[in-house]
Amino acid sequence: MHNYLSDPADDLPPRFAVTLKILVVCAVLLSGQTAWSFSETAQTANSSTGAAAVVETAPADAANAVQTVNVTAKVRPVQSAIDRKTYQVGADLQSVTGSAADVLQSIPSVEVDADGNVSLRGDNRVIILVDGKPSAQLSGANAGDGLLQFSASDIDKVEVMTSAPAEYGADGTAGVINLITKKNRQQGSSGTLMFNAGNERRYVSEANGAINTDSLSLSGGIGLRQDDRQRTVTTRIDAPESVPQYSDGQLQENARRLIPAIKGAVEYRFDESASLGYDVKMRQRSGYRYYDSQNTATLSDGQLASAATGHSDGHEWSLSGEQRLRFRQNLSSPEEVLELSLHRTTDNERERYFLLTQSSFPDAAVSGSHLYQNHRFATNDVSVDYRAPLGEDRNLKLGYSVRHDNDGFDNAGSSLDPITGLWRADPTLNNQFSYVQTVHALYGSLQQPVGSAQLLLGLRAEHTGNEGDQFNAGVVNRHSYGGLYPSVHIEQQVDAQSLLSLVYSRRLSRPDPDDLNPYVDYRDPHNLQSGNPDLRPQQSQSLEAGYQVEAGKQNYGITAYLKQLTDSFSIETTLVSPDVVLTTKTNLPHSRAAGFELNADGPLSPSLSYRLSGNLYYVEADSSASGVTTQLSATGLNLKSSMDYHISPQDNLQLSATRTDRQLTAQGYVEAINLVNVGYKHQLRSGLAMVLTVSDLFNGQRQQRFVNTAALTESYEKFQVGRIAYLGFIYTFGAQKKTKAENFEYDQP
Repeated sequence: MHNYLSDPADDLPPRFAVTLKILVVCAVLLSGQTAWSFSETAQTANSSTGAAAVVETAPADAANAVQTVNVTAKVRPVQSAIDRKTYQVGADLQSVTGSAADVLQSIPSVEVDADGNVSLRGDNRVIILVDGKPSAQLSGANAGDGLLQFSASDIDKVEVMTSAPAEYGADGTAGVINLITKKNRQQGSSGTLMFNAGNERRYVSEANGAINTDSLSLSGGIGLRQDDRQRTVTTRIDAPESVPQYSDGQLQENARRLIPAIKGAVEYRFDESASLGYDVKMRQRSGYRYYDSQNTATLSDGQLASAATGHSDGHEWSLSGEQRLRFRQNLSSPEEVLELSLHRTTDNERERYFLLTQSSFPDAAVSGSHLYQNHRFATNDVSVDYRAPLGEDRNLKLGYSVRHDNDGFDNAGSSLDPITGLWRADPTLNNQFSYVQTVHALYGSLQQPVGSAQLLLGLRAEHTGNEGDQFNAGVVNRHSYGGLYPSVHIEQQVDAQSLLSLVYSRRLSRPDPDDLNPYVDYRDPHNLQSGNPDLRPQQSQSLEAGYQVEAGKQNYGITAYLKQLTDSFSIETTLVSPDVVLTTKTNLPHSRAAGFELNADGPLSPSLSYRLSGNLYYVEADSSASGVTTQLSATGLNLKSSMDYHISPQDNLQLSATRTDRQLTAQGYVEAINLVNVGYKHQLRSGLAMVLTVSDLFNGQRQQRFVNTAALTESYEKFQVGRIAYLGFIYTFGAQKKTKAENFEYDQP
């Protein structure tokens, strides 16, 4: 029996504490070793591209000494391949202090809301991978929280695939986003130290180090982040004519979290053709959340029907982990590779809340409840991948994987008896739900030239079996389904500067365990949430056609896309009582989206570069299943812009702005959101820099959702105080990191 009154930190696994001690010792050793070997390296800013050129020369002790000059140039900030776009984010100053959500917010086609939830071209069924593998922390309903905890300073590149190739899972009708983490393989020892202080007692600190030899690579890091979130939720509910009254509610919430993290990796190279690697990551989160609320209900003639105030205190704790073991063997050539990967990721969370409500009209006894909510997510997958060249510009990829998800929810609660004033177990708050899923997948892809065009053909076969068990109700839901998911990518070089592309793909989105859990979440007693055990997978077919021009250092592109969705997911809100609504998920028979994406980037002058992107879209949905008889449709324009200004070799200023236009729901819409971020960096001396960042400068994180049906009219506004400022320092020591070879494939699954 779990003691919910104990400190969750007491349950910290011993291996977490042991690993922390080991990594702290490693960091100290790395700091000592690198201090002995530190040497100055000349760096000059390439102001036209924002890249750094590193020049190393050997000393000329003798007249006949041979001079060696190595020049390393940084790759373009945006790179396009036949099946993806890759964005270099290391130069983004928001990556120094922010989270993964902050970095994704600046990337074209990607939208991120105040809770960290990600959409791609307006579709939130996005699969987020880390180094080509799924993460329990970045999946399901808690994926937004996971992104807000994921340190952006760990990210080297972001791959965006609106139509992912066959080697990635078929899940994710919106597409796939792959976060590629930093990996320092430069010979010798090196490291970084960082500390940033922010408003509202926020701070971010990190220490990372690496030692690399010809056969062995060791790396590790520790980090500590304290975050603070403040928000206001305002709700107005107009009941139908059968209940002639409306209600207004306001909730003021504050949450503070402490997030320590550790990571470590080791890779041993047996020879030039074989290597074995293991890496581990752990991240803990603990903190509190409290809110005060006021709610009133008024009759149609203006008379007060009820008035009440509420208060809630809560504590949350979570521990997420990831382990990966990978063996890589080159066969007849360095390009022919066989790779075996074992991957496990977990996320465990416990939350406890105390809620108290006092009615002032009519006068009534105090009511309250204790809530204990827990979940455990675990994902294990095994994959075998084979890659081989078949000749000039021809490549073959084959693979098999099996993934097993084991997820569980365990909730309990008690209510305050208004008559006796005693706490009693409440059966409506006690529930257990488990979800087990296994996915077998087999894929193959072939890339080869056809005349002057490049063709990438892929086919993925998947079979899914799952079981959802509602223990309290004695109900078990089982599903089994499979399918073939083809993808076709074609590129045609028009001339030396321009390129045409055509893409077709078929994908699906499986419901998350939270989406299937039918038990009600009572954390906000006026805005309840629950899942739908009958929710079906969402299927999609998409077609894209693009034209891209690279004229010197300038890039321009336009992409037209069309997507057809079957059984698409949407939100449905129903009235439980005059001042309480319940939000759940539903399937719409079909919906479609179409639009044009435009992008441009490049230098405007030797010291100023820019990036612009826009998505002009049209969406349409058949919402007859949600009580709305008319066909819903909407048109909008999402915009992103950023500027990078090198004021001097030591000073860099960045400015970015984002507009996410109105989003369509089954019963209404969500209003537009506008954000502005600012960053400034000053190089104090070689290896030491000062960074100042301000995210959401004008507090634009205001999510407004409107519902308008015959049974319910509701306006819901969640205002996130998003203006966050950080000032900090970064110290880099040891060997300088060099650009990886372009054919290095650690980012492949």
